[in-house]
Amino acid sequence: MAAARVLLLRSGRPEPVSFSQSVCGLLGAGPGATHCGLKRGQLVLSDRPFPGASARLPLQRPPFCPFAALDQQPGAPGAELPTNRGVDLGVAVILQSSDQTVLLTRRTRTLNVSPNLWVPPGGHVELDEESAYPPRLSWGLPRYHHIILYLLVISQESQQQLQARIQPNPGEVSAFMWLGPDVAAAVPATEDGAETPRHLPQDLPPSVPAVELGEDGGARPLALPTSTLLRTTPAAADSQERVSTGTKFALRLWLQHLGSVTPLSRGSGAHSDPGPAKEEQNVDPLPARPGI
Repeated sequence: MAAARVLLLRSGRPEPVSFSQSVCGLLGAGPGATHCGLKRGQLVLSDRPFPGASARLPLQRPPFCPFAALDQQPGAPGAELPTNRGVDLGVAVILQSSDQTVLLTRRTRTLNVSPNLWVPPGGHVELDEESAYPPRLSWGLPRYHHIILYLLVISQESQQQLQARIQPNPGEVSAFMWLGPDVAAAVPATEDGAETPRHLPQDLPPSVPAVELGEDGGARPLALPTSTLLRTTPAAADSQERVSTGTKFALRLWLQHLGSVTPLSRGSGAHSDPGPAKEEQNVDPLPARPGI
């Protein structure tokens, strides 16, 4: 079995989490925060303070998390899940410009995992959200299981300045956009699994400006229908364009952050703010949640 990347501190000792286990379920994670720390490239989580814990991050998962569903089915085909793998780690960056917009990218249709989804830039690096793919058990047994950490990076450069330096990989990214607070506030209102739909603003624009990339790396303007950003995860397997569940969670936390801070003074450089996690988990660190 590969070296464990996610450990739970139970009975005073860190123990690896197996692929088939829900981190949120093991921690009993609710709206509270989870204690976490990094040790030799491993993420250690606990529902209690422990020596070396560096932050407390909210940990959350969507109601349709496939690992939660498997936990509730005594006869579930757990034997078909990998037995030689643990829970992996990933990181996603919520990049905030000085004009208070954040960067989202659309994954290409050809990717094997989460194709055609709008997500923050990131990758399979080692750090905090609980994420499964396929996202629903009705799509099939999960093949991937991650804790994703959403990291809020606050730049003092404008959207225009940052965009001039962005070089997306057309093999992985088919489009990108900068999302402002007004539209961003409507996206978490359709967060997957919400018991009741949240109120949507009546003055949303019909479309949002984006940039679409060709296979050759060429770029052209794209008017993305706002309704695309408000779609939820379908019950059946579908590569329909939408915002990922974890991204909705991160956007909600970003908006909470905007409401709790005063504007930064002008200057050079960037500020990194750790945030929560989600199963998917996130970093500003934005809090945590298993996510899709």
